[in-house]
Amino acid sequence: MTGRLRALGETARVMLKLGVLAFGGPLAHIGMLEDEVVERRRWLSRQHFLDLVGATSLLPGPNSTQMMMHVGYERAGWLGLLVAGFSFVLPAALITLALAALYVAYGTVPAVESLLWGIKPAVLIIILAAVWRLGRSAMKTWREMVLGAVVLVAVLLGTNEIRALFVGAVVGAVWLWLTRGRMPSVNLALLPALGEMAADGVESASEAVPLTLQSLGLFFLKVGAVLYGSGYVLVVFLEGDLVERFGWLTSDQLLDAIAIGQMTPGPLLTTATFVGYLLLGVPGATVATLAIFLPSVILVGLFNRVIAKLRARPWTGAFLDSVNSVALALMAAVVFKLALAALTGWQAWLIAIVSAVAVFRLRLHSAWLIAGAAVLGYLLRLVSFGS
Repeated sequence: MTGRLRALGETARVMLKLGVLAFGGPLAHIGMLEDEVVERRRWLSRQHFLDLVGATSLLPGPNSTQMMMHVGYERAGWLGLLVAGFSFVLPAALITLALAALYVAYGTVPAVESLLWGIKPAVLIIILAAVWRLGRSAMKTWREMVLGAVVLVAVLLGTNEIRALFVGAVVGAVWLWLTRGRMPSVNLALLPALGEMAADGVESASEAVPLTLQSLGLFFLKVGAVLYGSGYVLVVFLEGDLVERFGWLTSDQLLDAIAIGQMTPGPLLTTATFVGYLLLGVPGATVATLAIFLPSVILVGLFNRVIAKLRARPWTGAFLDSVNSVALALMAAVVFKLALAALTGWQAWLIAIVSAVAVFRLRLHSAWLIAGAAVLGYLLRLVSFGS
């Protein structure tokens, strides 16, 4: 028992440290984890760590948080999984909760509003850069490009994002599996099944869903169970349901929530903490946070030992490629929608252009970009209001 308690204590300390310092997105988080548990502490072999990374890509949910949970499970079973996940998420959740309280109290004060206004175009560029980087790896052939383009058009025409994710991933996986190594010709016959999403999307009207702790929790539980591709895909579901269908948030509030998620360490999914507080206070923040991470806890615990064996199978590879293409299409669609709301004047366009140069040419860290955009936005609004 003493050895188990020691393992739990060491796991908690490492994950808390990473939770405080882990800026830069999932890949950066996983890199920091590898340095801690493979290089420094030798808890896992490098090959086993790589196997876990590959296995995690098959699961919905926040990949970097799931990797922390995998390490915890390897160290101390289910209890280690819970300790690792809780320790990694807790710092970001508490910081986000504090920022949400400040936002509710001061978000309409001109100075704070100007800072947030400047951040919004930068957030769009950060998401766009993620789409570009991931797309260079995911869009391996013309097939992935066609699949992504069809899903992108379907979502822009109004298709429900979760429907697009599942239909696109499943039909796309079958199509990729059947067409690899063959001539394209008749295999394009599978694409009409994807096209049906566009027709169905026209029927997607606003749904009046009452805002309660139960409905909020069920929404984030659903998101946590189907969130493939990247933490940025969270933005797709928030924009599609909370803004467009339910009307619980405005586009401005959504961009502010994403900005707060960018400014804090740890997983981007603690944006759910911010949204929950914005809608229903501390109870809402608690329910939203627990709900969005709960599916990852269950999935990591159930599949830790078996999912790595599926990596090398052809149909699994096709499914992964299909999911990645669809997820990128969803991300591109939400960038387009949010850009319509955020880029409304020359100041916003200027911030977006400067941010694009900083990200694509200078490779500036996202935390510095957010801080610089906030200051630039504040100064531009001072100049605009003063003239």
